[in-house]
This record gives sequence, structure tokens and C-alpha cells, in this order.
Amino acid sequence: MSKQVYFMSKLRLITSATLHTNMGDIKIKFRDDTPKTVENFIKLTNQEFYERTRIHRVVSNFLIEGGDPLSKFDSTRTQWGKGGPGYSFPDEIDDDDKMVRGVVAMVNNGPDTNGSQFFILTQDADWLDKQHTIFADVVAGMDVVDNIAALPTGPTGVPFENITIASIELN
Repeated sequence: MSKQVYFMSKLRLITSATLHTNMGDIKIKFRDDTPKTVENFIKLTNQEFYERTRIHRVVSNFLIEGGDPLSKFDSTRTQWGKGGPGYSFPDEIDDDDKMVRGVVAMVNNGPDTNGSQFFILTQDADWLDKQHTIFADVVAGMDVVDNIAALPTGPTGVPFENITIASIELN
């Protein structure tokens, strides 16, 4: 049986998602070898968990980070990057996975601490190999990711301009 069975939602096969941001759309294609991570992302998307969250961290010309529910609120700005869905789940790291430009991977605080936060790389980062679960690849809108990654930020990496995920469309 194909691993793709994990990606079934509402009786249709889901292979990708489009993140609609106020700077443009980013389309990602899910990987087959991370079924638990993809299932978690789809579940949170169906719950509208990611709606109105912000890209809460930018490392200039390196990565953008999102998926923190605390980023919906200005009052929790000092806590951005620390929020999650209230649970964690194990890593799905393949020895052959490489942290290259355009991968979408889970943010973690050590082994098996995945939740809702994710990042997208704008350049290769081999020192991150085997440390984060890669669950998707950007297939369209990498220019949007690059534009976000070039934004000026404060000392903690929060962009001065609010970059919001308005919605995520599952395809």
C-alpha cells in the first residue's frame, strides 16, 4: 500500500498546498517519506490553525519561519517562536535528506519536538542535515520566499513589515 494513503483528506488525495500570504503565494509539494508530518500539517490546515499567523522570523537571505499561533497577536510578540499546537511528535528524518534551497522543514527544539512551526530555506545549509524533518519542497513562489527573506528585521529576526499567512489551500 502506498504511503500516499496518509495524505487522504475528505476523500481526496492531497499532494500539495498553497500558502496565501500578503506578499504572494507559495506552493509546496509534500514528500512521500514523512507521512506523520504531512498528516499533521494537513490536520492543522483543516483546523484553520495557520490562518492569520505571521512569518515571525527571517534570517536574511537564509530562511523564513512561520507556523507559530502566538504570532497572531501583537500582545504576545515577545513569545513569538515559542508557540505550538499543544503537542509534539517524532522526527521523520531520512539519512539521505539534504537541507537545500526550497525545502520546507519542521522547526524543533531537539529530537522529536515537532509541532506546528516550519521554515523554508533560501540557500543550502548542510550543517542542518539530519536535524529537522523535511516534509515538502517549494515548487512555485520561491521568488516570494526570497522577497520575504530580504526584508529588514529587528534584532530577534521579526520582520518590520507584517507578513501574514491569510490561508492555506490544500491541493
